[in-house]
Amino acid sequence: MGRTEDHPLTIGTALVTGGGGFVGGAVARLLLQRGVTTRVFGRHHYPEIEGLGGDCRQGDLGDQEAVVAAMAGVDAVFHVAALAGIWGSWREFQHTNVLGTSNVVDGCRRAGVPILVHTSTPSVVFAGSDIRAGDEGLPYPSRFLCHYARSKVLAEKLVLAASTRNLRCCALRPHLVWGPGDPHLFPRLLAAGRAGRLKRVGDGGNLVDISYIDNVAEAHLLAAENLAAGGSAAGRAYFISQGEAVNLWQWINELFLRMGIPPVNGSISYLAAYRLGWFLEGLYRLLRLSGEPRMTRFVAEQLAKSHYFSIERARRDLGYRPRVTTEEGLRRTVAWLRKK
Repeated sequence: MGRTEDHPLTIGTALVTGGGGFVGGAVARLLLQRGVTTRVFGRHHYPEIEGLGGDCRQGDLGDQEAVVAAMAGVDAVFHVAALAGIWGSWREFQHTNVLGTSNVVDGCRRAGVPILVHTSTPSVVFAGSDIRAGDEGLPYPSRFLCHYARSKVLAEKLVLAASTRNLRCCALRPHLVWGPGDPHLFPRLLAAGRAGRLKRVGDGGNLVDISYIDNVAEAHLLAAENLAAGGSAAGRAYFISQGEAVNLWQWINELFLRMGIPPVNGSISYLAAYRLGWFLEGLYRLLRLSGEPRMTRFVAEQLAKSHYFSIERARRDLGYRPRVTTEEGLRRTVAWLRKK
């Protein structure tokens, strides 16, 4: 299957859960741009999507009947909605990411939707050790340091196990999604950098994958087209990234340089950060503090370890190629940030 811009989409009507979010919104906008009748499902109405011709349906993923109603007449569902984060109660993550995904799968079956593309995460295979050029054969971990990762493993398992001849499903695992409109990664990095709060964790040699938002959105459409053609993606997961890892701390410092922020010079050992995370997690639970700890064990691992993956399966099965380079993506994102 070639690129979606080179071949007309065979999808007539699509539903995007979480269509008002960063990734979901990018998928919805790209579908509308390619002439697909697009419906989004979320907790709010989204004027930008409506202004582009999208149809907004309001509801909660925990409400199965609302999910089914939103799927009426749909050819493909892009299940992007999720509760992300490093902190919070298991009940909240389970409700949105596990129950919500179960309702989406059941909704597809009841509404007769033949295609489901699920947005997963590489966190489903991260077990605290370095991952270098890992592929989709990596197992799910047996221990979890955050509820998000655990809930996304359960959600991905639900989707892949649901794939049949009548409901073809796959899961995409984009890593560290960024770009114009990013409400999470870059704003938090910049705030920490301006406040001088960011310290390098570990020796600074860790390599990680990153994923530019436009490339991630296109990967979703490529996956849906593969499934629509009865292709090889059914029942499979795919890592999505720029195709080349970056040194995490050099990449952050390059962003800071372009934004006029001093580079990260301070550092803390991985072991010290891990112990601090353990202490703060216990303190927040004991005292029932609001917000989230500045450090957790999961964050210490993410900031100190290498975690990058092969995208060969996505190249082969989906025809995925990261069209926007890392340098071009950074240029576009910095231009957006300077206008804020």
